[in-house]
Amino acid sequence: MIQILVRFLVGGAVVSAFTIIGDLSKPKSFAGLFGAAPSVALATLGLTIATEGASYAANESHSMMAVAIALACCVSWVMMRVALAGSIAG
Repeated sequence: MIQILVRFLVGGAVVSAFTIIGDLSKPKSFAGLFGAAPSVALATLGLTIATEGASYAANESHSMMAVAIALACCVSWVMMRVALAGSIAG
């Protein structure tokens, strides 16, 4: 129960911080991205360090970075395909 409370409090604080960063950035479509993903990752890593130790959390953070890079590559590929299809059709 205490982990859920800590996750709620840390997640809420970090979501608020990243939402402010997202509101200050341009374009505004990044606000949701800045609000959700980093805060969940940081709250999870904080709890992982507290329960499993720093070495386990380091492995988890490496996995998170690999997934972030893979997601960025996939999104870039899809955006290039959509832009190419739009230029061919238009």
